[in-house]
Amino acid sequence: MEVHGLHKNYGPQQVVAGIDLTVAEGEVFALLGPNGAGKTTTIEILEGHRRRDGGTVRVLGSDPERADRRWRARVGIVLQEVGDAGDLTVREVVRHFARFYPDPADTDELIELCGLTAQRHARVATLSGGQRRRLDVALGLVGNPELLFLDEPTTGFDPEARRQFWGVVRNLAARGLTVVLTTHYLQEAEALADRLAVLVAGRVVAEGTVDTLGGRDRDLAVLTWRDATGDHRVRTPDPSRELRALAGTQVTDLRVSRPSLEDVYLDLIGAGS
Repeated sequence: MEVHGLHKNYGPQQVVAGIDLTVAEGEVFALLGPNGAGKTTTIEILEGHRRRDGGTVRVLGSDPERADRRWRARVGIVLQEVGDAGDLTVREVVRHFARFYPDPADTDELIELCGLTAQRHARVATLSGGQRRRLDVALGLVGNPELLFLDEPTTGFDPEARRQFWGVVRNLAARGLTVVLTTHYLQEAEALADRLAVLVAGRVVAEGTVDTLGGRDRDLAVLTWRDATGDHRVRTPDPSRELRALAGTQVTDLRVSRPSLEDVYLDLIGAGS
């Protein structure tokens, strides 16, 4: 997937302001950003559900605005909110959607992949929030896509349900599926993404891996300790040297840390807003 100079306006308001992105095959790529940053609009353009005002977009080799049904069968989409057929069972819903695709996934294998085997005969109305979200993913995968879009996939989940859902995404990534997800949960991005980008006011303000985002890998380490003279805190590019200097000194509460992903993210959205 390649995006260059992407723009989108709603009337006088510019919501996407010149985004450049590249996502490699088999990669899990996360878009981070505060509410109103342009994440969902960007995803909708990449999915072919919204027209852009400028820039070029290639997804699976095609322009989503002009893509045909064969292209759409290669793309799976899991929206923020999906209506359900509450009176049908999980298996009935998956089989129903499978009929719309030329080469659908096997229903029972897909249900197992998404962790719903025990619920396959349960009516959708009886599922928990986490189980319904896994069903949404199954419906996004039913056409055997090469690329899956996940827009805020775990909003409203409790911590246990969120971690279970992460397991589903990891399983998909291990099979080589390309995944593009939007999220405002930093822990989610840290757990799942190979690379990520931060959007603020419609612009990409940083892009990289979890370890390199915003120069995180180059930031000074913080060394803190306590000794007979009191508490100490030192910022240093070489914590090993500082530790060697402390050899032979009786210290307690020794800690070496670098800025967390949250620290970097908050700096980025503050500077970009």
